[in-house]
Amino acid sequence: MSGRSFVSVDEDAGAVAVFDCQSCGACCSYSADWPRFSTEDDEQLDRIPAGLVAADQSGMRCEGGRCSALTGEVGKHTACGIYDLRPDVCRACMPGGDDCLMARAAHGLELPISPFAGG
Repeated sequence: MSGRSFVSVDEDAGAVAVFDCQSCGACCSYSADWPRFSTEDDEQLDRIPAGLVAADQSGMRCEGGRCSALTGEVGKHTACGIYDLRPDVCRACMPGGDDCLMARAAHGLELPISPFAGG
């Protein structure tokens, strides 16, 4: 996770949601079935440390539903140990997108909403 924040503004509701991946991590600890390899080529896969790959080579190794590359405490402070090498499925999960919101809900994390004064 890069430390970037992603903002979603709903002017009609007068609210803004700021999704900070490093204070969340829910998508990385949502399901052992999620971090699957799909479009990566052999060269990309070879760069991921073998100890972080599932025994059947189908995706990232998980402990329960948590990706083995995730460090920190979900909902507090997290980081990806292989951020630059992360699989395509991880790159496709967009902060504030449907997958993000589903993972946050599964962890009981509230939406990061603040009042918005548009102009």
